[in-house]
Amino acid sequence: MNLLALDTTARAASAALFRDGVLLAEFFAEGGRTHSEIILPMAENVCARAHIALSKIDFYAVSAGPGSFTGVRIGAATVKGLAFRTDAALRNCVGVSTLEAIARSLAPLDGIYAAVMDARRGEVYNALFRMKDGVLTRLCPDRAISLTALGEELLTLYHGESVRLAGDGYEVARAYLSALPLALPETPLRLRTQNASAVGLCALDALARDEAVTADALKPIYLRVPQAERDLLKKQQNKE
Repeated sequence: MNLLALDTTARAASAALFRDGVLLAEFFAEGGRTHSEIILPMAENVCARAHIALSKIDFYAVSAGPGSFTGVRIGAATVKGLAFRTDAALRNCVGVSTLEAIARSLAPLDGIYAAVMDARRGEVYNALFRMKDGVLTRLCPDRAISLTALGEELLTLYHGESVRLAGDGYEVARAYLSALPLALPETPLRLRTQNASAVGLCALDALARDEAVTADALKPIYLRVPQAERDLLKKQQNKE
């Protein structure tokens, strides 16, 4: 079984290819051209490196959000296009929580995992997980939360436990949370950024639970209304 996984939710973009649950190849790029320009060539190249044609991909996985609104749309649209090209009726797509994939990247280090993505305005997209004895357990749903509220929750519920941060909100979250009496070991740089190989691992778990969907049913996860829609709503309200 061949699985192609993509991530375009933050500044970096990546593509990974799995065969029968084993990672064969992964491409990772940050900076330069936009995700819309590079993600499909990355997908094609990662398949070429493993000598597997795109037509031989059985399942497509994507970090469906939260994240950059544009990046989330690009990733979902790319996977939809690839899946439609195969067979629109097949349940061959898996949308993965970006935050869950971030947490998966930290395994197998024990402790509380705080996946954080910069949502600006003093907020992060966040989910908390616990890793113990090789088992990752979700502690809360994906959410948009202020750094103040996140800090209070960590102090109240997980004081004294090791809290590991990861995600593109790492720096902003660590700058705020380090002022609190929390155990915050530094996360290695390679583990801080979301990546397609972790998306693929989460997708393999989802496939084992029979959670694949058709390309048409694959939906982005935004958590809050995109800025353009908020601006439009505000203009409409001002006219009333």
